[in-house]
This record gives sequence, C-alpha cells and structure tokens, in this order.
Amino acid sequence: MNPFIKNKKQLSIFITAGFPTLNSTTNQILELQSKGVDFIEVGIPFSDPMADGVVIQESSSKALSNGMNMDILFDQLEAIKNDVHIPLVLMGYLNPVLQYGLEKFLIKCKDVKMASVILPDMSFEIYERFYQSLFEKYEIPMTFLITPTSSDERILKIVESSKKSFVYLVSHTSITGNKQTFQENLLERYSEIKALCKNVPLMIGFGISTKNDVEKAHKSCDGAIIGSAYIKSLIEKRDLVRELTP
Repeated sequence: MNPFIKNKKQLSIFITAGFPTLNSTTNQILELQSKGVDFIEVGIPFSDPMADGVVIQESSSKALSNGMNMDILFDQLEAIKNDVHIPLVLMGYLNPVLQYGLEKFLIKCKDVKMASVILPDMSFEIYERFYQSLFEKYEIPMTFLITPTSSDERILKIVESSKKSFVYLVSHTSITGNKQTFQENLLERYSEIKALCKNVPLMIGFGISTKNDVEKAHKSCDGAIIGSAYIKSLIEKRDLVRELTP
C-alpha cells in the first residue's frame, strides 16, 4: 500500500526541525495536519545543505544553534507518532545520516513510522549499489529527486523503485526558494513525466510559493511541495496554508 496515493490533488509542506525554536517541530506537524496538509517533509538541519536556498539554509543554521540533533528529533517524533495520521517524510543529507549510523537511522525511522526518506545528495545509482538492501530490510521507502532534464530511462527506473513512495520533480535546475518556476516551455515536460510515472504519485517542488503556483502544479502533477515560502511565513507570522487553500 502506498500512503501517498490519494484521490485528490495534494499539498505538502516542508518544515525545518528545530526552527524557529528547538521544540517547534511537533506543534508544527500537528497544526499542519489539522489544517489539511496531505503530508509533511521534516528537514534534518545540516550545516552544508547544498540543494537549499538562503531561507532554508538560515533556518537550518538557527535550528542547529538551538541545539537540534538527530537524537532529539527522533525523540520528538516518537512523542507524537500515535497522533500523526498523515505521512511524514524525513529529508536530509547523506553525510549526517552516515555519521549517525545508517542502520540506527533506519531503525529509528521505522520506530517513528516514517513513510519515506529523501536524501537529495544520494543518487539512485549509489542507493542501488550500496544501500538499497538495508532500506528494504527496515521497510523504509526512498524518494528520489528528478528534474525536467532527467532522461525518460532514468525516470522509469526511479518510478519502478518508488511504488511505495512518490517521485519528487524539481521544477527547474536550481536551488529551492528560487522564484524561477513553471516556465511555459516546461509545462508539457511535466505532463510527459507524469505519464511516465503512471500510478506512482508525482509531486513537484522548488520555487512554489503562491496559490497560483499550487494550481499550476496540480494541472500536471499529483501534488505541490512548499518549503522556503512556509519558512518565510513562520518568520513573518503569516498563515500560509490558509492563503493557499480554499
């Protein structure tokens, strides 16, 4: 069973664990769930987040200075695991996970009922060669990032490996938070990629910040993922989810 398959278009929010305060994480998850968000990406703060723009980088830095670390994050997730009824996805980078211990990390993910894990700097090929068997042992599905320039052959391989998760389409080849998104010349490509995904959900992220962006995303994909815009709304004390939903 794939928890990311729904009979509706989806909205996902990315949060940085430990931002704006060390103990913000659980309240944000429960609040977003209550507002109808379909699934939540929980970002593990890292000092060198290569795929993230300035807003998320700064939130990561603040979270680390607040004292957030992997053990605290898993303790927080453990405390609410029976109250969360939507999929949670843990998003981070490979280096901290390996430092923590991959098997220990996967055991903890299983304990706190993670629906999937995203590690943007771990390629599909590296996963297949070195780590797939361990992820499968603990039944933790991986979610992989693709771009509009990814080859159809590569996309099909990732789709085949993502039947219990989803495919994450990066709207353009840039860092998250970049406002350049949904160029008209890419809309057709998004639809082509969706056709390749068949029954595996295709979610699109990077650069999505407005209700109009979400509506455009829903035309060609199964869901929209918002990160930097949500972090900004926390700083500005705005209710972004209310702005984005009817």
